[in-house]
Order: sequence, then C-alpha cells, then structure tokens
Amino acid sequence: MDKNLKDHDVLLVKEKGSNELQVANMGADGKVKMTKPKKGENPDFLKINGNGNAVENFFDNFKRQVKEPTRFDFFRVPAERFGEALLDLKNAFSNPDKPGNSEFIDMHRVNPDDIQKNQQQSPQTYNAIDESHVNWEQFESIGISRETLEKTGNLEKLLNWQKTDLLPIIIKTDDVSVRTDARLVLRETPAGNLSLTIHALRNEPELERPYFGIKFSEEDKRNLRETGNLGRIAEAEYKQGEKTPVYISVDRQTNELVAVRAEKVKIPESIKGVQLDEQKKKELSEGKAVWIDGMTSNKGKEFSAYFQFNADKKSFEFRFDNEKQNQKQQQNNEQKDVPMTFRKKELTEDQRSSLSEGKTVHINGLEDKQGKTYSGYITFNKETCKMDFMFPYQYKAALADGKVIPDDRNKTQVAVNSEGKTNEATKDVKEPLQKGQTQPTEKQTEKQTEKQVKEQKEMQKQSEKQTQQQKPRGRKI
Repeated sequence: MDKNLKDHDVLLVKEKGSNELQVANMGADGKVKMTKPKKGENPDFLKINGNGNAVENFFDNFKRQVKEPTRFDFFRVPAERFGEALLDLKNAFSNPDKPGNSEFIDMHRVNPDDIQKNQQQSPQTYNAIDESHVNWEQFESIGISRETLEKTGNLEKLLNWQKTDLLPIIIKTDDVSVRTDARLVLRETPAGNLSLTIHALRNEPELERPYFGIKFSEEDKRNLRETGNLGRIAEAEYKQGEKTPVYISVDRQTNELVAVRAEKVKIPESIKGVQLDEQKKKELSEGKAVWIDGMTSNKGKEFSAYFQFNADKKSFEFRFDNEKQNQKQQQNNEQKDVPMTFRKKELTEDQRSSLSEGKTVHINGLEDKQGKTYSGYITFNKETCKMDFMFPYQYKAALADGKVIPDDRNKTQVAVNSEGKTNEATKDVKEPLQKGQTQPTEKQTEKQTEKQVKEQKEMQKQSEKQTQQQKPRGRKI
C-alpha cells in the first residue's frame, strides 16, 4: 500500500438490502461515483484524513447528485489495511446476528447527517490540497515556515492552488545568499507530486520582448501598465504552429505577465443585480473593460464601475478611478516588505506606510499569553525583515536620544493613548474617552446633537422673547 495512505481511511458505500460493498470516490469535477473494489490492485477510492473536509464535501455533492440518497449506507475503514477490513465487513454482513458482528458494523458506520451536523456546528474551510502531502522542507529552504504562512493569512491560499501574497525569501547557494520578495504557489507535476513554484518580484513588466509569440503594441503596453489587463484576446503560441486565444494580465504584486485560456472563462449573465445585454457580454468575452451602472454592493449601496476579466486573479474584477488605483498600487509596492500583522494584530495601511518609511508606530490591542491587553511601539527592521518592539517607557527614552522617528500619521492616536489628550472630533464629548478612541461613538454623537438642538431652540426662544419686548405698544382710544 502506498505510504501516502497512512492515517487515511477509505469510504465504502452499500445499498440497503444488499451486502455488496462498493468504493466511494469523487472526481476532480465534483461528480461522485461508486466502483467495485478490485483484487490485487490499488483501488480508486476517496482518501479521508483526520480533518474530515473530504468526506463532508463528498456528502454535500452526494445529496445533490444521487436520487434517493437515503437508500445507501456508508462505512469507513483504514486505508492501510483496506483489503482485510473489506473482507471483515463482508463476513459481518453475511451473518449480522452473530455475536460481535453488529457491534463491528456499527463501529465502522458513517452517518451523513451527523457529518453535516458537525460541519454546521464547527464549520471548517475545505482545502483542495491535503497539507500532509506538502514538502514543507522546500519552503523552509527559502526561509518560509508553515507557521509564517498561517500567521500572514497565506496558508489557505496555498492549499487551494492560489498564489500567496508577496513574502520575503532567501535563496542560498554555496557562497551567495540572495534576498528578494516573491509569491509562492504549489503546482502538480506529471508524476502527481506537489512542487513549489516561486514567482519573484520584477522591477516592471517585460513588455518589450514577445510573450509566447505575442508582440505588444503601444496601446497594449499602455493598457497593461495603467489597468493591469491587456484589454483584448491575444493568440499565444505555446506549441509551434498552434495558436491559443488567451487573456493576459499583470500580476500587480510581482509585475509578472499571466495568461488564462479564453475557453476556460465563463461570461456572467448578470453582475450585482444588473442584467448584462448581449453587447456587454460580447465585449467582456473580447477582454474589454465594460462600464456598468446601478450595481448594488453587499452592503446595499448603489455603485458603478468598470468590469473586466483579470487573468492573474482568474476572475472578473471591478475597476474604479484609474488615478486612485495607481496610487494604491504604488503604496502597496512601498509596503511590500512590511508584514500584514504583528502579534496577530492586523496593521492598517497608514501604519504599514509609516513602517516602510522607517518610522516608529504606536500599536494597541495586543494580548499577552494570559489574555491581558497591552500597547507599545514598533519599528520595521529592514535588515532582519522583522519588527522591533518597545514599551512606552522605552520609546520615550529612544525618542529623547533621537534613535526613533515618530509617526506623523498617527499623532492623534498616540496622544489619546499615551498622553490622555483629546482631539477636534471628541472635544465636545463630556464623557471620558475609552483607550484608543479618536472619534465619538454613535451614542455620544447622538447626545452631542440633542444638546446642540436643545441649545439652538433655547437661543431662538430667547431671541423671540426679546423681539416681543421691543415691539411698541398701541395706545387705547
């Protein structure tokens, strides 16, 4: 038996009223199937590991695809001793009244309702790749650990055939160590093994040289630089003499060109509540950006934007103001070295911008091992690619010695947290501010408004009273 089957189970299925056991499986297209076990051969079965994601996904599809799914019973047996366990179950079914056989059958029985009930109570993310098959030594050889991927929110992307975000890696040879940023992705080799692929950061997209036989016009180059998408269908020549229609986009994190075969892209009928007409669908299929009015966001707000296929994301995307998008891209490039989180606390874009400029940033809401919150100051060390942390008293001493650069973007927040000061937004709030508060709460704002309205009414009342007193009184005749 293959060593990859260790700690895995096989899912068996039996029609009620029959003693014939079949092997349950699910294809890459999500279609469930049942086949008879073959003697002397490795059976084609669904491998179930400890996390249960595979069996949950199977039962979800089974209920949707099979008529009268309650006609079937399910059992799971260890993959390493599949043949022996299969024979034991068959013998138990042939004489279920024999002492011990009923208990043996129930011990291996799987109830789909229980599986899905547990899934609803403790939902787990289904990952397309079983992480036990990943060679983590490949990642560690470039300075990336599984824990790093999990903390930065990249583990789930990696286990679903997606690229990670930009991560700092180290490539070592005998005498040279090269530090760079790269996006990582897992790919399957023809032999069925998982291989790590590195997409290193480039200074800019390579648009002057042909890309699989495609020569970019000046308009193509402008589109790729400004929008990230080619804006048309191109003919790639992956094999000599064979033309393949593709969409092309720029990986905005690495500046690498990415292509997707046009035949794999399905044009939607509607988007965010707006039905697409035939002209818009035609333009989308041609790779063009289409302006769509009157869409409704997930929060119920109406918005309008360009809609276009992005080959790097392998999905359609919204594109708003070009200038703002370019500014955001430039900001992301400046922040590429700075981690997204510090001690499980997510950093804001302003904080990451300041850190990338060498400034020291105030951070609160951190938790120690006992669950107590604390705050302090962090500086990004570009030499070690790590954060240096200081408590407030250490920061004050370093600031006095000129060893740190204060964060101008965060002056208000620091003043409120460290010095107990208020700001313009909260100066009229009479209640004490909470730690880290720079804006009045909704309740405080409501009280402020009520007070201001009351004062205005009182002033108006006084003004009317004075006007009445100043009016001349008529003389009686």
